[in-house]
Amino acid sequence: MTSLVLKRRALRIEQHPTIPLYVFTLAAEEVHQVADVARISRDEAGKLIGYQRPEKKQHVKQILEYLDGEEVLFPNGLIMALPSSVRFKSSPGPGSSDGLCTSGTLEITLPDAPDAPRPAWIVDGQQRSLALARTRNTRLAVTIAGFVAEDLETQRDQFLRVNTVSPLPTNLVTELLPEVGTLLPTKLSARKLPAVLVEALNHDKDSPFRGLVRRPSTTAEQKTDAVVTDNSLTTAIQESLNSPSGAFFPYKNLSNGTVDTATIRQILVVYWTAVRDTFPDAWGLPATKSRLMHGVGIRSMGRLMDRVMMAIDPASPHAVKLARDELALIAPHCRWTQGRWPDLNTPWNELQNNPRHISTLSNYLLRIYVQEKAKAA
Repeated sequence: MTSLVLKRRALRIEQHPTIPLYVFTLAAEEVHQVADVARISRDEAGKLIGYQRPEKKQHVKQILEYLDGEEVLFPNGLIMALPSSVRFKSSPGPGSSDGLCTSGTLEITLPDAPDAPRPAWIVDGQQRSLALARTRNTRLAVTIAGFVAEDLETQRDQFLRVNTVSPLPTNLVTELLPEVGTLLPTKLSARKLPAVLVEALNHDKDSPFRGLVRRPSTTAEQKTDAVVTDNSLTTAIQESLNSPSGAFFPYKNLSNGTVDTATIRQILVVYWTAVRDTFPDAWGLPATKSRLMHGVGIRSMGRLMDRVMMAIDPASPHAVKLARDELALIAPHCRWTQGRWPDLNTPWNELQNNPRHISTLSNYLLRIYVQEKAKAA
C-alpha cells in the first residue's frame, strides 16, 4: 500500500542549530490524522512513558461548542513533536529566506491504516486537539508549530516549559521532572531533586513507601495501595533541603552546587522505616482512615525528621533502631486513626492538609518530642 504524504506550505524558523522548527497549518480533521496524545503511564517494568495529563471533558466540551459556531476565530495553535522522517523543501529563488525563516513545503507521511500510530505527538494543546477532532468545522485552518524530536526527553522538556502560563498539576510536574535531563529553569530545577527522591522511594525495594505513592501514572488497580500523594512527600523533602535547620541541608555543597543524594535517600529510608515500625496500625491505610498517610501527617512527620535524624548516622547498622527509639517518645501522644489529639482538642480525622493544621500538628509533635527528650535525659 502506498503511504499518503501530506504536503503543506510552511516556514522553517532558524532558531535552534540542531532541532528544526516549522510553522504551518492543518485542517481540523487532519490534526488527529497527524498527531497522537502521549498519555502519562508506566510500562510493565515501571518505566515512565508519555507526559500528558488525562482529558478534561468539560474543557473539551466548551472548546467544541465554540468551534461548532458560525463565526470562529481560533488563533490558539498547537505545538507538535514531529518525526525525523518529515521533509522540508525550500521554495525556489533568493526570496525564500530572510535570515530568520525560510519558506517552503513540509511533507509528512501519514499512517497506512486508521489504527496505526500517528507520526507526531501533541506537546501542547491536547484539549484543543480533542475538540478539533470532533468539530463540525472540519476544514477549519489550525496553526501548528512543530519541532523535530522523536526522543521523549526533549518532548517532556518542551512540555514542561510551555505549560507555565496555565500551570500544570503539581503532581504531573513532579513525576515528569526526573525524566528530563536538560537544563531547566531555576524554579523547576529546585523541584527536580525532591521529585527524583520520591521516584526512588516509590520503587526501591528497601523503601517503606514502595508502591504507596500515588502519581498521575498510577493505574486504577494500583490506586488501592497508593495511599500517599507525591506532592506531600516532595514538599517535605524540599523543605528539609532548603531550611538551614533541615536534616538534608548539610548534604548540599553550596560552593559547587552538588548534593549528596545517596545519603539523603538513606536518611529518608531509615526515618520512614522507623515511622512505619512505630505506627504499624496507621501505616499503609488510605488517608481517610489514617492521618499519618494524609498530607498533614506526612508534612508534620517530615518536619519532625529534621530534629530526629540530625544526631543519627544513616549509615549505621543501628540507624533504624535509633530512630525508632526517638519516635517512641512521641508515640503515646499520637492519634493517627482514632481519638482526639491531646492538647489540640481535635478529633484525629479533622486535621486537614492546610498550612494552619500542618503548623499546629508539627509544633505539637516537636514540643512533645523536646519535652520527652528532656525527661529521658
